[in-house]
Amino acid sequence: MTRRSQPTILIVIALALLVEPIFAAGLLNPKKIKAKSNPPQYVRFSQVLPQDEQLFHALERLTFGPKPGDLDSLQHLGLRNWLELQLHPERVPENPELQQRLAPLESLRMSIRETYVHYPPPQWIRAVARGQGNLPEDPEVRAVVLHLAERYVRKSAATPNDPNDDSDLDLKAKLDDILTPQQIAVLKAGASEERRRILAAIPPQKQRDFVWALRPAERRQLFLAAPVPLRRELMLSINPQNVVANDLSEGKLLRAIYSNHQLEELLVDFWFNHFNVFQGKGADRYLIPTYEREAIRPHVFDTFYNLLLATAESPAMLFYLDNWQSVAPPPAGAAAPGKRGGKHGLNENYGRELLELHTLGVNSGYTQQDVIEVARCFTGWTIANQQKGGGFEYKDKVHDKGQKTVLGHIIPAGGGMSDGLEVLQILAHHPATAHHLSLQLARRFVADDPPPSLVNRMTQTFLKSGGDLRQVTQTMVRSPEFWSQGAYEAKIKTPFELVVSAVRATNADVTSAFLLARELQKLGEPLYGKVEPTGYSSANADWVSSAGLLDRMNFALALVHNCVPGVTVNTAQWQSTAEEDPLKLARLVLQQNPSGPTQAAIRKTFAAQPQVDLARNAKDTQPGLPALIAGLALGSPEFQRH
Repeated sequence: MTRRSQPTILIVIALALLVEPIFAAGLLNPKKIKAKSNPPQYVRFSQVLPQDEQLFHALERLTFGPKPGDLDSLQHLGLRNWLELQLHPERVPENPELQQRLAPLESLRMSIRETYVHYPPPQWIRAVARGQGNLPEDPEVRAVVLHLAERYVRKSAATPNDPNDDSDLDLKAKLDDILTPQQIAVLKAGASEERRRILAAIPPQKQRDFVWALRPAERRQLFLAAPVPLRRELMLSINPQNVVANDLSEGKLLRAIYSNHQLEELLVDFWFNHFNVFQGKGADRYLIPTYEREAIRPHVFDTFYNLLLATAESPAMLFYLDNWQSVAPPPAGAAAPGKRGGKHGLNENYGRELLELHTLGVNSGYTQQDVIEVARCFTGWTIANQQKGGGFEYKDKVHDKGQKTVLGHIIPAGGGMSDGLEVLQILAHHPATAHHLSLQLARRFVADDPPPSLVNRMTQTFLKSGGDLRQVTQTMVRSPEFWSQGAYEAKIKTPFELVVSAVRATNADVTSAFLLARELQKLGEPLYGKVEPTGYSSANADWVSSAGLLDRMNFALALVHNCVPGVTVNTAQWQSTAEEDPLKLARLVLQQNPSGPTQAAIRKTFAAQPQVDLARNAKDTQPGLPALIAGLALGSPEFQRH
């Protein structure tokens, strides 16, 4: 157990003693499911896990992977108590270390309007600096743009073709007023660690002047070496909108790595993916932080209706699936009311995804006419302009007032916003929705092909509880099927899960998650980057390929060789263990016995040539035995599973 993790674990144990649990502390003894409860191919789900494997399975499947010491603390706390606390995260104080690391990421706490005001498009800033174009009408945005533009001195040279090129402008701040000539020379040609030390030593009151004493190309070169507050200033000076995107990705990674509420974070990831919104679509780069914070996060243990309503009213979803422009078609020969640009009239995008993805599921019996009728019910659900806050707004004058029929339910003519609310009620309590959501949860947390007995039991819980998601999740994680041989190590980690679990397994110190987010792009799962509304797949087959496995190994080696800036692994802690027994170190990292092929690969690291080859992949010229062993363990087939 590490010194850093000990206080958090003690807090959790102390709290557990104060909680009156539903079950007594200790390991689970789930009732065995009769083999005849499912078709023959599901027989392994009737075979209960040994108790010693239950602890490991809990940490692998209901957290983002165990940290050193987690198995011991779970054993002391008792699996039943631990499950109860994970299902009720409000009973466990959040990790103060997480709060500290999230503090610089200011946009995560901003409203939609505040985000829009503080992070304007870069083209506005340079146009104002050149004395071109009109200032933004919004007074708050105009003030921010003017403030940033004042960092430039306007010149009479011709305007560049690239609106992001500021070569025709001088900068007011001068670098030699902030740093010594020696420091400037190091920043231009020094080693990475030397540059990091100089950047970390720049006083906060001088950081903005320092940033604006550099040209954009020079600022970009310092992204990787700069501490988080300074890096945000560097990004703000080049493209303010990217600050919001990077804050969002870093926040997601930091929560997954450091949060005490691990099951809650997994569910936030699951439900965001279920109600996916693509960050790269226009205004959604401003809207997604509020979407995740207010529409997804508060409702993962709430009723499904409340979650569904929050997503339906979210500006991020309204913009992503174009419902903000969906209005009743005008009578023949009449002018279109409330036209707001783009294609005008009824838009079926949200209605279709609401039925197919968000609720009933494909092949559940709805028709194309149902899609149209649902779309009519949601006309007028739109987004307020930025000066009014940019939140949800209902416009009755563009709502379709006619009678609608949805899944056989008649919605009378003359209604308003209530038409959409009635549709959400119908869908949120529909048996097909209960089954579809139970199946998706079981696929994510149990197995790609979960046993029907489990899905049916979760479906019944959903229907009996009125869609209480905490109760549905509880049914799943307390089920015999979850604690069976069929579920054990049945899932392949997604890139996001792999990266986070590797950081947790090595107890790495993450001062900046900026590069970890970039690693996810290489591994094929850029955060908030799924274009399609389906979200990222959790199916094993979609994450297994020879190229993908090689990329995973290269990431593992880079991580333990400290070649991911902002992330530090203390390899010295492993030195004596590696010298005593390399396989013991592999067991320490994996928290289980390495497989035969992994053991063979580790033994080969004693030969000189493999060490050189592996170190070259990690971009490290001085390979160390502990790092190589840990890298092989993290890249092993058994670490890819959970």
